[in-house]
Amino acid sequence: MAPMKLYMTPGSCSTAIHIILEELEEAFEAYIVNLPSGDHFKPDYVAINPKSTIPTLVRQDGTSLTEVQAIAYWLARSHPHARLWPDDAENECRLIEAMAYLVGTIHGQGFARIFVTRTLPTDPVEHHSVGALGRDIVTKGFAILNNTLDAGSYLAGSYSVADPILFYVEFWADKTGIPLPTNLFAHYNRMLTRPAVQRVLREEGYNTAALGRAPACEDQT
Repeated sequence: MAPMKLYMTPGSCSTAIHIILEELEEAFEAYIVNLPSGDHFKPDYVAINPKSTIPTLVRQDGTSLTEVQAIAYWLARSHPHARLWPDDAENECRLIEAMAYLVGTIHGQGFARIFVTRTLPTDPVEHHSVGALGRDIVTKGFAILNNTLDAGSYLAGSYSVADPILFYVEFWADKTGIPLPTNLFAHYNRMLTRPAVQRVLREEGYNTAALGRAPACEDQT
């Protein structure tokens, strides 16, 4: 049977899926989608993912699965022995809630504004206001998540597929100079010690020794 194919961009939200695949020790082929070059709009990629988004996971049966949360959930449920998904309804709902908030709000409304300021063809004042709003959304979101995460724990108590999703926005915070509150800072550094995370970051071209050095910020409620 042919291995799965992960269409990804290093350092993006697809890093979460890359980590999960490594954690599962799943055989897969990685294909880099160069977003600045417009690879996601090329006919070959659109045929695989008409949304022109990343990541895309092409499974062994040839079908494509898109959206970070959906791919993470499918990988967890299709590998039950790995115990990367809870088996009770309450914790399932809480993980779905957390993943939706991470991807939809912290990423989709917060970091998206921070990153888009690099390409806005407008004056610097507007750049600042858009980026500042993005940082406000991210900071507020981090404070909310910090209050739901116990020190020394993962989102579901034990490690799950939701933690690499939290990790990629923590990683973005590290790279953009946004301080993490105490519990998220501890979670980020705990993730950085995981062998699969170390492998993925090195494969994606990052110096892991330079990450996680900024101090945690004071918690705000």
